Amino acid sequence: MAVSGMETLDIISRLQASDVDNATMEALRITTDRLCSEYALLPAPQLLIEGRNWLQRVLALRAQRLTLSQHREVLSMAGWLALLVGCVEYDLGDKRGAEATRRAALSIGGEAEHAGIQGWASEMRAWFALTTGDYRGVIAAAQAGGEVAAHQGVAVQLAAQEAKAWARLGDRRQTEVALDKGRRLLEGMPYPDNLDNHFVVDPAKYDFYAMDCYRMLGENRMAEALAGEVIRASTDFDGAERSPMRIAEARLTLGVVAARDGDLDGALNYGEWALRGDRQSLPSLLMVSRELATIVNRDYADAPQGRAYLDHLTELSQAAH
Repeated sequence: MAVSGMETLDIISRLQASDVDNATMEALRITTDRLCSEYALLPAPQLLIEGRNWLQRVLALRAQRLTLSQHREVLSMAGWLALLVGCVEYDLGDKRGAEATRRAALSIGGEAEHAGIQGWASEMRAWFALTTGDYRGVIAAAQAGGEVAAHQGVAVQLAAQEAKAWARLGDRRQTEVALDKGRRLLEGMPYPDNLDNHFVVDPAKYDFYAMDCYRMLGENRMAEALAGEVIRASTDFDGAERSPMRIAEARLTLGVVAARDGDLDGALNYGEWALRGDRQSLPSLLMVSRELATIVNRDYADAPQGRAYLDHLTELSQAAH
């Protein structure tokens, strides 16, 4: 793939030179941004291979003759790539590898004195804790990250993760406090240049966070309305899905609401639809799918179509381990 007028092979050959010029650094910046921007759509195994390869190449640059500013920028690019690799590892169910990569990114962010990278490493810790049911761990990670990255875009997502944890603990007041904090932070930030970059907070994503919280709090109509808005905002005019993982969780939210309303067929239709996506984050998908499964088990235990959905979910859970 051409990168800023320079082919990948050209970049790699330049990386082997004793000195790294400005054109090479710019090509690496663009490559890093491109990879982070392909998170939502590129098949996870392919993105993982590319991300790891470029991370190794960037880290190898530290052995070259670099200026002080180049050294810091190389560390920053390595930090973003490590964050990306860790996210994809976790999506694929490699929890141990993802945590090791997250810690490496945190260390790189500290060495580079880059608050954004350190903040995103904390956000990943909060995400990991959320999907494993460690809600107090989510709150601790979110608050720690918020202290380090109070003026970075990631502070919005850290507040949202905290809100999601409070919602699961059943604390409506603290959920609203955290959501309001994130909303205020978002309103005070400039509109981002590249919404596709996974480590840029998309203002439209805040409805996605709020949807999760209101679903957990049993606010069915609010969750349903927000799910519809998430699907609309994440779909192009031609029907192409720009954010398939967000859409999957929105469909699961609609499924949970349908199940609570007594519409089993509608609930299972949404539930199965959510499981069919090509690009999935298995831990997050399974976390929300289990909410629907709990209702099906409790309220529709004798329905054969419910059993088929539960079996499908069990297969997916086994594949994630």
